[in-house]
Amino acid sequence: MTLIDIENLPPEQAEAALARLAEIKAQRAVENALAHYVPYPRQEQFHNAGATYRERLLIAANQSGKSLAGGMECAMHATGRYPDWWLGRRFDKPTIGWGAGTTNETTRDTVQRILVGRTGRHGSGSIPKDAILELVPARGTPDLLDSIKVRHVSGGMSVIGLKSYQRGRESFQGETLDYLWFDEEPPADIFTEGLTRTNVNQGPVWVTFTPLLGMSEVVRRFLLEPSPGRSVTTMTLDDVAHYTEEEKEQIAASYAAHEREARTKGIPTLGSGRIFPITEELLACEQSDFPSHWPRIGGMDFGWDHPFAAVELVWDRDTDTVYVSKCYRIREETAVIHAAALKLWGKRLPWAWPRDGRRETLEGAGKPLADQYRAQGLEMLHQHAQFEDGTVSVEAGLQDMLIRMETGRFKVLKHLSDWFDEFRLYHRKDGKVHKEGDDLMSATRYAVMMLRYAETSRPLRRYEPDRRESWLTM
Repeated sequence: MTLIDIENLPPEQAEAALARLAEIKAQRAVENALAHYVPYPRQEQFHNAGATYRERLLIAANQSGKSLAGGMECAMHATGRYPDWWLGRRFDKPTIGWGAGTTNETTRDTVQRILVGRTGRHGSGSIPKDAILELVPARGTPDLLDSIKVRHVSGGMSVIGLKSYQRGRESFQGETLDYLWFDEEPPADIFTEGLTRTNVNQGPVWVTFTPLLGMSEVVRRFLLEPSPGRSVTTMTLDDVAHYTEEEKEQIAASYAAHEREARTKGIPTLGSGRIFPITEELLACEQSDFPSHWPRIGGMDFGWDHPFAAVELVWDRDTDTVYVSKCYRIREETAVIHAAALKLWGKRLPWAWPRDGRRETLEGAGKPLADQYRAQGLEMLHQHAQFEDGTVSVEAGLQDMLIRMETGRFKVLKHLSDWFDEFRLYHRKDGKVHKEGDDLMSATRYAVMMLRYAETSRPLRRYEPDRRESWLTM
């Protein structure tokens, strides 16, 4: 029945017909959730990383949609139904994949529920009801499925097997897979065995979990062992919109203090090894138009294999409060690209830089790094970052930042997610600062060390090697 037909019905019948149409529409939406999946930006970032990275981690807050993202990707690969926005890995033929959870019961209640819906409502999950060919029951656990057979758009049949970690590493042996989804953190031996199952086809393996086990082997693999084939996406409660701000506060308050950051921000417990044991709420502030007379300074950390990073600091001299107002982080690009991006900040900044800026590089035809950026028109300070007495102590720089944080004199604009991603995981290993994933932290430290050279913002000018400002010639 069409709307035109309904308009010709008596009022009472028209009302009933409209209600029935709304019911049918809602049922179709339930039975084809995949077609209505609109990911949050962090979920989309996680999906799209699949085009480049074989191993992916979505480390996230509880109830933020991490498992939903994992299940939706399973459904796409099994059905071949990819949305228009999809930039991740694609399969153009039927697939064999696994979805795995902690125990048989949690696999049933999370992985299976997300894929096919609750028992008695099969077809209301991420796999469209019209694509489900057969649900094969498992033995031993009530209502648990062994596998799901799915119609692929090519006309063939995909298979999704359901696994649990409690069955041990041996249960993850034997099969050759196109992809594998681990929901919740797997033991290291099971993760490695699962990864092996996808070696033949070099298929994607993704993990979705809240890091309640602290800095475990799998967490260390992703966070502390960078690899060109490995990607990490962090999603906090602040990255989702299905809770109000009041609800987010209530959820955070309901958790024990020692679990709060892991459950609301996806931050692994680092214990005494964390360099800045400060809650984000003490640092984060809203976007603001800073007074034009407040001085500014930039800080940069050079990099190629690890990212080049840069920040802008704005300094309120009256209260001695520093604000991180901008940040930039990207790997494997030249000084020309980085300088062009930093000029778009629209300010003429003095730039603090580390000691390795005196190092010559092949990419710069034997020219020191700092000079390469100076030649691109950036106002590089006359000397590398150091304190007034000429020392360059890392610990002194970190202590300066920590004291500012503890006394409310260090703020960061809350939308600078890349900065907070590093802040959350910045830690010591064997008593020493861990030198991975610390690029923005280092750039910030250099700028704080040279804060005395901050200047009121001025228009950009063309680079003229014959003319140097006072802070370039001292």
